[in-house]
Amino acid sequence: MAKAKTQELAHFNVRGIVQGVGFRPFVYGLATKHNVKGWVCNTSEDVKIEVEGEAEAIEQFYLELQTKAPPLAHIEDVTISYHPPIGYKKFEIRHSTVAAGKYQLISPDIATCQACLSELLNPNDRRYRYPFTNCTNCGPRFTIIEDMPYDRPKTTMRGFRMCPQCQAEYDNPRDRRFHAQPNACPQCGPRVELVDAQGDAIACSDAIASASQLLKEGKIVAVKGLGGFLLACNASSETAVKTLRKRKKRSSKPFAIMVTDMDEVKKHCYVSPKEEKLLTSPQSPIVLMKWRDDASVSREVAPDLQYLGVMLPYTPLHHILLRDTGLPLVMTSGNLSEEPIAKDNDEALRRLSGIADYFLIHNRDIYSCYDDSVTMVERGTSQLVRRARSYAPYPIHLTFKARQVLGCGAEMKSTFCLTRDNYAFLSQHIGDMENVETLEHFDNTISLYRRLFRIEPEIIACDFHPDYLSTKYAQELSESGIKLIPVQHHHAHIVSCMVDNRLETPVIGVAFDGTGLGDDRYIWGGEFLVADYQGFSRVGHLEYLPLPGGDAAIKRPYRTAIGYILSLLGEDTLNALIVGTAKQPQLAFRAKVSELETEIIKRQIERGLNTPLTSSTGRLFDAISALIGIRNEIDYEGQAAVELEMAAYACHCEEHSDEAISSDEESYPYGIIADKGMKIVQLGDLLSAIIEDLTQGISPGRISLKFHDTIAKMTNEMCQLIADETGINQVALSGGVFQNRLLLRKTIKLLGNSGFQVFTHRQVPCNDGGISLGQVVVANFAK
Repeated sequence: MAKAKTQELAHFNVRGIVQGVGFRPFVYGLATKHNVKGWVCNTSEDVKIEVEGEAEAIEQFYLELQTKAPPLAHIEDVTISYHPPIGYKKFEIRHSTVAAGKYQLISPDIATCQACLSELLNPNDRRYRYPFTNCTNCGPRFTIIEDMPYDRPKTTMRGFRMCPQCQAEYDNPRDRRFHAQPNACPQCGPRVELVDAQGDAIACSDAIASASQLLKEGKIVAVKGLGGFLLACNASSETAVKTLRKRKKRSSKPFAIMVTDMDEVKKHCYVSPKEEKLLTSPQSPIVLMKWRDDASVSREVAPDLQYLGVMLPYTPLHHILLRDTGLPLVMTSGNLSEEPIAKDNDEALRRLSGIADYFLIHNRDIYSCYDDSVTMVERGTSQLVRRARSYAPYPIHLTFKARQVLGCGAEMKSTFCLTRDNYAFLSQHIGDMENVETLEHFDNTISLYRRLFRIEPEIIACDFHPDYLSTKYAQELSESGIKLIPVQHHHAHIVSCMVDNRLETPVIGVAFDGTGLGDDRYIWGGEFLVADYQGFSRVGHLEYLPLPGGDAAIKRPYRTAIGYILSLLGEDTLNALIVGTAKQPQLAFRAKVSELETEIIKRQIERGLNTPLTSSTGRLFDAISALIGIRNEIDYEGQAAVELEMAAYACHCEEHSDEAISSDEESYPYGIIADKGMKIVQLGDLLSAIIEDLTQGISPGRISLKFHDTIAKMTNEMCQLIADETGINQVALSGGVFQNRLLLRKTIKLLGNSGFQVFTHRQVPCNDGGISLGQVVVANFAK
């Protein structure tokens, strides 16, 4: 007689992204495969599973639970406990349960999967050309969720009752649409509609086909997407792109484009294997890639730039639209410059009717608006430039258990961050905090995150700068009795890079950006810190130079250049450059600047009137850009510095390898002095040498390349001096200046050759989009 096999009952708690990703049907299938009985259930903190069966079957079930989970699931922790069997007769999926104060990680929105795309393009499928096709492996998630657990009544799909066929899919544990909360079809789901700028419906049998025809005719169409409206036009039409620029009041800031597939991408850009993998990933972000000279995309899409932002369709609506037009399309945020993206139909008609000729709208509401994420690939690793759709709200993992803290970020490229347990929930890109609309979006999104992740902040962190809207917001919140901790801007930058790389020991932090208020009340931005989570010491910086007119100098870099020349080389040199001599060329921007303005700038500097002192690397790039005739006034943040970088690439326009651009090692002179223990980089010799090169007729591109080499060399030398004193060999690079790919490559190469371990950002942007992460970590360790 055969011996009875041992029966066991095992209880599992599974944490991570395990809701809305097909995890319960996966568990059901595993249970069936291994002939175990019991149940699986979503809760507001995890997925709970109880299985009863033979010990060997449960062991295999446990193994495959961790190793064969659905592609979008991300298991972070599984706990298991064993109990006496109770005699389950079947395996079932139970209704979700809610527990007060508990929370669950939430999946970001995911690009259309191949199975859904096949249905979408199959004339014999009932979802043929249906723009809301989705399943548990793809489609909207965070943008439609109002609360957890993730069930249809708590999403913006609650108003759409499923037809019998969709309900059967939803109820079938073996179907990939089992409990897919946005599940729908043409019979029961959301619908698209084409309207004009007045909101009047356009009579047509196929709204997407009609919109595609309008795009072919050169019209601008506002398209409602996953996280808000995008403004679309024919990217190959210079006229259409110029019209969009004029109406959107965005004269030269680059647009992104969307194309049908990878074959089309390769017609416009040079694509590395890593870039292709990123483009075709479930996140489907915008990827910045080298632009081909023979591309059909109008140069008006990204004027004077060598890189083009490209993304593939990530919703069924986009797939249909791109295939119908057969064109590369500009796809840019549906807003006027500096405003939040429009997400509701009525709102879009009100705010965008002066920009778009037509609107492709639908009746599935967007609960949380999102911009597209922007990425680049450097040294074979993807780096986020803007973290939004398909990345947020996935958390950054912390190496410590955090208190519940809110970080309010800075002003430009604003984000916020909330912590609890081992998670830092960094928000999507909010925008520049310069108007009431953005502040309202900021406040609403904080409320959503607090509700979803059950966070009640006990500490609020903010930037040092008292005039930032984010700082004022934090101060108002703190009036209720919550502790307020201001965090220095560049310390937050370095700590965000440390967290990104899971570093816990002190680093040499190199923070290069445009603006950040220092603890001496000057404007910092060329900083060398010794930092950890608890604090920092400023051990070096670029010398302080005047910023005549403050913000006026940022918008008109020639003012910065005049201020730097006057301070470093004296009034006689400035006057000679203004007039021009046989020995010295006239300033490239001389014709743009009146004698009166020049005299005003001189007097401002002389008397210190609205002329803050700055150590900013970003402002140094601006000054050099203006000095050598590349950019005198800017239309968007960082434009002068970006075009200075592009000029360096132009020296090697026949080359397409990164190594070709990085190989030069000519540089300009500079000085490093010690003043009361502070290492200060002196820039007078550098400026003199650049002016001498101009006199010798050296091209702006060659000067730019030498300048980049100089900044990389100076950074390496400063880090070596600091390492000699501290013994630290870890260097963290942060701040928006390190979005400059040429500078980043050169700096990493030199530091690596000097024996340093170099750390850069990956999961969060190096620009101010990562500041809030640094703030919350510093606040967690504040005493």
